[in-house]
This record gives sequence, structure tokens and C-alpha cells, in this order.
Amino acid sequence: MKTDVIVLGAGVVGISTAIHLARRGKSVVLVDRRGAAEETSYGNAGLIQREGVFPYGFPHDFGALFRYALNNTIDAHYHPSAIPGIIPFLARYWWHSGFRQHQSIAHLYAPLIENSISEHADLIAASGAEDLIRKDGWMKVFRTERERDKAYADAEKLSANFGVNHQKLTTADVAAAEPSIRADLTGGLRWTDPWSILDPQGLLKRYLAYFQSLGGQLKAGDAATIEHVLEGEGWRIATPEGPLEGREVVVALGPWADTVTRKLGYRFPLAVKRGYHMHYGAQDGASLNNWVLDAERGYFLAPMNQGIRLTTGAEFARRDTRKTPVQLRRAEKVAREFFPLAERRDEEPWMGSRPCTPDMMPIIGKAPRHAGLWFAFGHAHHGMTLGPITGRVLAEKMLGERTVINIGPYRPERFIA
Repeated sequence: MKTDVIVLGAGVVGISTAIHLARRGKSVVLVDRRGAAEETSYGNAGLIQREGVFPYGFPHDFGALFRYALNNTIDAHYHPSAIPGIIPFLARYWWHSGFRQHQSIAHLYAPLIENSISEHADLIAASGAEDLIRKDGWMKVFRTERERDKAYADAEKLSANFGVNHQKLTTADVAAAEPSIRADLTGGLRWTDPWSILDPQGLLKRYLAYFQSLGGQLKAGDAATIEHVLEGEGWRIATPEGPLEGREVVVALGPWADTVTRKLGYRFPLAVKRGYHMHYGAQDGASLNNWVLDAERGYFLAPMNQGIRLTTGAEFARRDTRKTPVQLRRAEKVAREFFPLAERRDEEPWMGSRPCTPDMMPIIGKAPRHAGLWFAFGHAHHGMTLGPITGRVLAEKMLGERTVINIGPYRPERFIA
């Protein structure tokens, strides 16, 4: 079987890229070892984070570093055995998270974030997925005045510099919005621009159906079998139905991008932050009305179709080691005091891996040393947010069109000597 473009990875980035290529008349086959959105794109908090101009940095204050070193928090956890192997990544990540560097990165990152809502809106309308979307933002709530006031000050700066809108919430405002919350709070902050998703995998299955309506196909296959077909100036992938050949290939494999890039001689400093979630019912009479971050405890509650999804922070570990959901256990204990959660609805905790670069920006663009090879991965915490804009700009670049934003800051060459 032959096609114009093979897109490796059926998560949000891969599906979005496939849609934008198919819209431009390309024959496209989407390849994944599993189904659509069954890995990282399945397990997120369900937010399109228009406010997320500053990617998540590595803390620089001594108090936070000491707290994380104790390895007993909800928002961060690490496997001691994994640390020696990721020290080079962590050192570069720490450096890029310094104040000046982080400020500079935010301005480079902002064009992607600024187009996150509009590009999702396009695909939501095209795929008939409006019933899976809410457009009333999300909330942070605070237990201390110190953290509340710091968040208010940061929000003011973000609004002034990047045009992101927010509302400051009094304790009474939070209680009116979420009467079932039982914690002693000092107030809250609502980011009003972001949209939330009632079923992230359900949304991406709608996007996939739209892609298929454009003539695109989804096939099972193993990205690790990629071969450069020199005589045809193309690429070949093994599938259960036989070899699949394409003139171009897009690597949108998220945390598994190295299965292709390393085979082809690229050594990107890609690491993973693993995360966990569990769905719960609510006790009789209780309801969660908003996506809520318990800011000083480091976990998130989201009212999704499957139940109330509790998500954890970052776990630094090797990508393929066994699950260690200690953060989820810690978070569940605190969350049950915060909100009247009922039964667990999943047989076991879900775990996924976020693909991260040390400068916190994705890798988007043409491979420097191979014709017809394109990269779109490394979106860290914002894969769901940035999938559609990434798909659009990459398709524009592949077809020689003027890109809606400058993608120079995300070029692969910045990590290649």
C-alpha cells in the first residue's frame, strides 16, 4: 500500500496533523500500535489551556527543592534509580527555568498558546463535537492568603503581557460555585479563556472520524520498523496488512518518538514526566461543577463523563517501568477531605507519560538530515492544548505554505550539534 504521508502516532498531535494534511488534498494514513488516543492523549485533565503561556518550569527556590527532595509530595515524585540517567536533562531543564530564560521562552511559546482555542474550535465544529466542550474556564483555589496573593499578582502580569483574562474569587464566590467543597479556603482564581473537555478520548475519536470522512485511514503498525526507501525517496512501515509506503512521514509519537529518531541517528534530549488518574463517583447530593486545582496540594479534579477525574503532578521515572501510583494515593487522601468523593470507578489507576524537552518547547519541523521526514513531539503538559495548532503549522510547512505563526523557535536543529 502506498500513500502520500504516513503519520506515526494517533494522539492529538498526530490526528490533528493528519486532518490538516488531508484537508490539503494529501492521501494520509495514520499509524498507531493501538487505537486512537489510548496513550497520553487519553489521560490528561481535559483542558485547552489558553492561559498556559508559561510552560511548567523546574523550581528554583530552596524551599520547593527541599520539599521535592523528600519525595513525599503529590505534585512531584521520582524514582531514585532513574535520576542518574536523567541528570543531564534535569540540569538543562533547571537552567532554562531560570527567571530570564523562562521569560524569554514564554514569549516564544505564546504564539502556539494564543492559537490553541481557535484551532480546536475549528476541529470541534468540523467534527460535530460541541457537546463535549465547556467554555467557562477553570479554577484554582487557595488555602493560604500568601499563595492566593502571589497567584493574583502573577495573573495580573499574565493578563497585562499576554491578554489572558481572569477573575479573582472571594471565599464566598468559591462557595457559591462549588458548595460541596469542604476545605477551609481563602479564595480562588478563575481563568476564563480556557475551554474544558468532558471526554478527551471521545473528542479525539470525533476528530478521527472527521479525518476518515476526508478519506484518511487509520492502520495498526509498528513505528520502530521504519525504513528509508532510498530508491523511491520515501519511507516504509510494517503493518499486519503488509508494508505501507509513503513519500513523507511525520513522527508524532509523543514519549515514544525516540523509537524512530534514535534509529535514524537523532539524539534529542527527550525525557518523560509520568502522571496518573482515577475516576470517582460523588457522594449523595454532592456535585463538582468546575475543573478545580487544589493549588497548594498539587492535584486536579475534573467533572468528566466517566466520573470525577483526579489527576496527579509529575513523576520522574523511566518511561517503561512499572506503575508506582503513590502520588495518586496521597492525592486521594487529601481530595476526599476536600470534596466528598465516593467509589473508585476504574479497576486500576491509569498512567501516562508526557514527552518533555529541557527548554519546555515542542520539536516541530523538518528533520535536518533526511528528506521527507518531519517531527511533531515534545509538548509536555500541553499536548491536548497544542495538538491542533501544531497540526496546522506542520501541514502548512510541509506544503510550502506561509505558516500562521513562525515555527522557527521549535525547530529540531536547536538540539542538534
